[in-house]
Amino acid sequence: MESIKVIARNKIVHRDYEILEELECGIVLKGTEIKSVRQGKVSVQEAYCQAKDGKFMIYNMHIAVYDHGNIFNHDEKRDRNLLAHAKEIRKWGQRVKLEGLTIVPIMVYLKDGLAKVQVGLCRGKKKYDKREDMKKESANKQIAKARKR
Repeated sequence: MESIKVIARNKIVHRDYEILEELECGIVLKGTEIKSVRQGKVSVQEAYCQAKDGKFMIYNMHIAVYDHGNIFNHDEKRDRNLLAHAKEIRKWGQRVKLEGLTIVPIMVYLKDGLAKVQVGLCRGKKKYDKREDMKKESANKQIAKARKR
């Protein structure tokens, strides 16, 4: 049985993007980074991913400096390598180039003690798409309220 503990979510992904596919990737961490992740000091709000040279890289992901660390503490916003199958990386890299899609981190979590990042292959929403989603959401809320009465 696998235990999952969600550390950080990217809340604006569902608002700004239409998620076409999702993929679970491992993340390469150094030194005290895993201790900060376990403390929940992670942010993926401004992070993005790219498929380069047969690797997934995540940029601008913030992992806070570990409180009880020493002079060998990590850089907070360094570029980190994501672990995935080469076939998936090639496939997603081609779709990004050909279809103009984006790879965005959705959430960071611990699965059986290992840090994982869920990334999504996304298409950006237009302004009118966002308005339609808001209309549907408010209509669903009104329906739910009416059912409770």
